[in-house]
Amino acid sequence: MPIFKGKNVSLFGERLNVGDIAPVFKAINNDLDEVSLADFKGKKLISVIPSIDTGVCDFQTRKFNEEMANVDNLTVITISMDLPFAQARWCGANGLANIVMLSDHRLKDFGTKYGNLINEFQLLNRSIFVLDENNVVLHVEYLEVNSDHPDYDAVRRVLKDA
Repeated sequence: MPIFKGKNVSLFGERLNVGDIAPVFKAINNDLDEVSLADFKGKKLISVIPSIDTGVCDFQTRKFNEEMANVDNLTVITISMDLPFAQARWCGANGLANIVMLSDHRLKDFGTKYGNLINEFQLLNRSIFVLDENNVVLHVEYLEVNSDHPDYDAVRRVLKDA
């Protein structure tokens, strides 16, 4: 059972496993447009965070976007329940204009399809998904303690081998 702010929480939805086909989801981008997984071609790194306004989430978002910027044919997507306005504010304040941030606040489609919607708080559980160009899951990590960092080295290794 995952832990959020020191409390056990439950997740809605079924967890994905390596080898699964990632479900197509809909979310809202910072322009308030509805987008889908199908809108992103090539390999995808989906970085899931509870809220961009926390230290670990800020670090995770920066790290993946900085380190993965030169990986060919890769889109890095950060998704949270933050409002698109908050995501756009954070990007602007940090000079990160070219990252893909999506909000699941309205539809909760991503959280329910990827098995990481925290029932008690309606936030997303910190997790990582690496998908190939056909949306096959190559790597998945659901963090049991939301204040922990994901395994950045494992993501690098998977993308290097993909």
